[in-house]
Amino acid sequence: MRNIQSVINVYETKSKKSKVATQLLYGDTFKIIQNYGSWIKIKNDFDKYKGFIKKKKFSDNKINTHKVSSLSAKLYSKPNSEIKKRLSFGSKIKVIKKQKNFYKFDNLWIKKKDLKKINYRTKNIFKNINKFINVKYKWGGKHYSGIDCSALVQLLFSFNNKFCPRDTKDQIKYFKKKIYIKDIKKNDLIFWKGHVAIAISRKKLAHAYGPVKRTVTMPIKKTIDKIYKTANLKVIGIRRVS
Repeated sequence: MRNIQSVINVYETKSKKSKVATQLLYGDTFKIIQNYGSWIKIKNDFDKYKGFIKKKKFSDNKINTHKVSSLSAKLYSKPNSEIKKRLSFGSKIKVIKKQKNFYKFDNLWIKKKDLKKINYRTKNIFKNINKFINVKYKWGGKHYSGIDCSALVQLLFSFNNKFCPRDTKDQIKYFKKKIYIKDIKKNDLIFWKGHVAIAISRKKLAHAYGPVKRTVTMPIKKTIDKIYKTANLKVIGIRRVS
């Protein structure tokens, strides 16, 4: 099945009171494992992540042609007729019609400038990270309205058509090349228990950081000291991914 909502929360259990485990963006595909009345248990096709979602209107799988490259892209009922809905970075669509600077998909329109072709990749896998600076922190979030630390990493990999696990505990195992702190460089991943940050230079990092409730850039040394002092957590690993 294919999600045709801007975003859908995937819960840990069959209750909106349970934790949001992750989210489905527009165009994400999944398999239904089991029906539970108004709930269904699903498995995400990209990372095999499992969870529960409320039943909604979905579509059959389609071969997507484009992906959203803006942090949030405005949608239109027809060219120049804007509606309230938006699509988030990394959402995927199948373009069925083109009209000047607008592309049509699923009875909606989007501006060409907000899209890249589905096979587009950036040379720097984390090139788009600055788009997320000051985006709200949200546990389980993958959306412009809120994102968590491991989703930020996964989303940037996914945008480049590369696999990355959803959770930090799996990411640190997936990326094998271990780095010492003295050798850290741009694009290395720094892991604590339950947290990950992306080195954007030898001295600075970016991360979706719960305590400040948003995605921020911070000095690496200051962050390591702060997390140790406030959460009693030490760095458990640094991984080179490119």
